[in-house]
Amino acid sequence: MIKKVAKIVCMLAAVAVCGGATASVPRAEYPRPQFVRADWVNLNGEWSYSMDPVMTGWERGLMSSRGFADKITVPFAPESKLSGVEHKEFIPCIWYQREISVPAEWDGKDILLNFGAVYYESEVYIDGKFVARHFGGSDSFSVDITDFVKAGGMHSLVVSVKSDLRSREQSAGKQSLRHGPFECMYTRTTGIWQTVWMEAVDACGLSRVKYTTDIDRSVVSFEVTLRRNRSGNMLTVNVMDGDKSVASQTAPVASGSVVTLPIKKAKLWSPESPFLYDVVFELKDAEGNTVDKVTSYFGMRKIHTEGNKIYLNNEPYYQRLVLDQGFYPDGIWTAPSDEALKHDIELSMAAGFNGARLHQKVFEERFYYWADKLGYLTWGEAPSWGLDANSPVAARNFMSEWRNIVVRDMNHPSLVTWTPFNEEFWPDETQYPRFVSDIYDMTKQIDPSRPINTVSGGIHIKTDIWTEHHYEQNAERLREIIFNDGKMFVRKPIVLSRHRGNVGFNRPELNSPYTFPTYEGDIPYILDEFGGIKCMEANPAKDGAWGYGDAAQTKEDFYKRLESQVRMLIELSDRIWGYCYTQLTDVEQEQNGVYYYDRSTKYDMERVRAIFQMALPEQQQTTEKK
Repeated sequence: MIKKVAKIVCMLAAVAVCGGATASVPRAEYPRPQFVRADWVNLNGEWSYSMDPVMTGWERGLMSSRGFADKITVPFAPESKLSGVEHKEFIPCIWYQREISVPAEWDGKDILLNFGAVYYESEVYIDGKFVARHFGGSDSFSVDITDFVKAGGMHSLVVSVKSDLRSREQSAGKQSLRHGPFECMYTRTTGIWQTVWMEAVDACGLSRVKYTTDIDRSVVSFEVTLRRNRSGNMLTVNVMDGDKSVASQTAPVASGSVVTLPIKKAKLWSPESPFLYDVVFELKDAEGNTVDKVTSYFGMRKIHTEGNKIYLNNEPYYQRLVLDQGFYPDGIWTAPSDEALKHDIELSMAAGFNGARLHQKVFEERFYYWADKLGYLTWGEAPSWGLDANSPVAARNFMSEWRNIVVRDMNHPSLVTWTPFNEEFWPDETQYPRFVSDIYDMTKQIDPSRPINTVSGGIHIKTDIWTEHHYEQNAERLREIIFNDGKMFVRKPIVLSRHRGNVGFNRPELNSPYTFPTYEGDIPYILDEFGGIKCMEANPAKDGAWGYGDAAQTKEDFYKRLESQVRMLIELSDRIWGYCYTQLTDVEQEQNGVYYYDRSTKYDMERVRAIFQMALPEQQQTTEKK
């Protein structure tokens, strides 16, 4: 069924009509694959735009524009090649405009204008009238434009976008706060950078559905939120395995209603067997008329921590992750195509990884869709770099954006860990401990089903997973650093538990005390950044080229260094339960990927795969017995 839905929505997208245009539409695929409606119009393609560096556009009445002089291709940021603009300077403000046509058959429906993501503060105008404002550069949002448009009519849509990276009050991720890229900071993304689209929805239609899968009881629950309540509404939920219905229920529904269905002999989702159930939600009014229909899917799986291990479907599961920053040479934060998203996952799996830490960027929903389909573990992360963690405004901005991100992506089975922050090292007498603690608690309240790696490689306040970042290139010295010989730090590190010795703190002099609630203090420890090996033979020296530590001179040196580091971690799998290697591809001047920036092959990938797939000690023993 998923294949049928995907085929239909792609056909619709390819011929999406707006303002009479019938040209091909970039990124034409349906942008929200876990919540699919038939009535939609893709608004990607050619828009007009105007830069507004001193932000006088409001005084000049740009919100009433019927078209600007310059052209840009949406959904690609103006800094990117694919946008047709390639403006690399800081962009304090940019205005977008295009004509939109609302299909006549949408008469009587509510019209939603959806944005995959717009960086950073955006305002929406229809025919010069203010409609809505949104803060946040990575979360999706919808604007109800029903009162501003007419079915069958033409209207001028204007979007203004402001960004002030250097204020330190908005999440920047790996966007450079300097004039140009440097070290591990890259080209910026401003404005619209994900798909823009319209859909027709009943006033009392579905707003969202939260899925909870319980493999121990073999049930799945759907918590429903409606746009508005209406007496007599009935919801039918039908779970499908291919063309076969395996569970169905029809019941009265209101916002907050929960429909729970048994899934007999449930097929579990895992990287080895990424089985997905289709699900159809059909909402009918008191007269039996269908007022909304949404198709979706889910995976039956369980992720949890127990002792010092992470479990998938109640079995210890060792994660071999890669750092994926989601940058593209021609699109920057925006993949050039849906196939490019899928291809990145296929490249990673070919290199021996079973998942990725999606680093300092909120990946679009289509990436998670392919991860769900292909069986690829993901860690969802916010672009937290650039924030002043002591600023109440920055904290306020981050909390609302992160909440929206968690709500949007929590139904994806491939997503197994939340990582709100990366490498934050603020002293504990500041706002930082409260800020991080509040984010942990909020995330748990929204989604108690996943572990949280609250501050990857930084100062842990509350966390379900202990993570560290170390780029020592010598494997034996790396082992010493991980277990801390006492010479690396100002103070003696705190012992997390008598079982794991001194594994733990990166900056013990700054870490706030935290008492772990179970298993005598044991929680999983993962080295979730290491390696970053630059190879001179693979990447000859260029001005500004960057990598961690001393570069390997030849590819043979690279293989030997990589193998020694991974072997050390594998040998310590009783204490270190997984790793994340830096990184999947080169990114601009940072040249330490296992692939080149254009995704072409850099190394002997069979040899690289064999290293990252190195068997755990218990697997080696089992093989020897056989």
